[in-house]
Amino acid sequence: MSARTSRTVLITGATRGCGRAMVDRFIEAGHTLIGCGRSEAQVQELRKVYGAPHRWDVVDVADDAQVAWWAKSVIASGLVPDLLLNNAAIMNHPAPLWKVPAAEFQALVNVNVVGTANVIRHFVPAMVERQRGVIVNFSSGWGRSTSPEVAPYCATKYAIEGLTQALAQELPRGMAAVPLNPGIINTEMLQTCWPDGASRYPTPERWSRVAVPFLLNLGPGNNGESVSIG
Repeated sequence: MSARTSRTVLITGATRGCGRAMVDRFIEAGHTLIGCGRSEAQVQELRKVYGAPHRWDVVDVADDAQVAWWAKSVIASGLVPDLLLNNAAIMNHPAPLWKVPAAEFQALVNVNVVGTANVIRHFVPAMVERQRGVIVNFSSGWGRSTSPEVAPYCATKYAIEGLTQALAQELPRGMAAVPLNPGIINTEMLQTCWPDGASRYPTPERWSRVAVPFLLNLGPGNNGESVSIG
């Protein structure tokens, strides 16, 4: 499928930062978007800006029952992703690992890892049935290297790398799963852990103008590759 073909694109974490910027770029390029976020107000804003055929829902990806409902409803409406972007993630407050509260560590695992698996569990079977589609699980530079005070985040992104590599071996020919390092972007997440240096890097809007064409060019030949933007 060429980058010019109209596709159905699913993005988790679609209401803020890089997710929101990607929404704008994909729609500008003529694609149909399915997206979710946890904020009712932000989801309502997307509905006002981009109505049908696009679809926006309030979903906590860490809740398997919510994701199951969402997938069932989306697929029943005739929307099956051609490109699935597991973008939803949270960051820990920078601290030595032994000072990170158990509840905070668990929250990162629930959103960043379990949430990704939940979306795969409920959307990928419909993609497998058609034997086409690309699954991009957002990793990080901190899924391939480490830094102090972000151990929980590193742990979740290393998990995404392994999860995706295994998934790639399970898919039928004609599909692909790739872990993506999106590069360093001046997001709220980066500002949390690097307030003095975040402004040196591109904004989500600027990044998305490179990222979306890159994502649209991924295909079966990339299955299992650890890819990076920038």
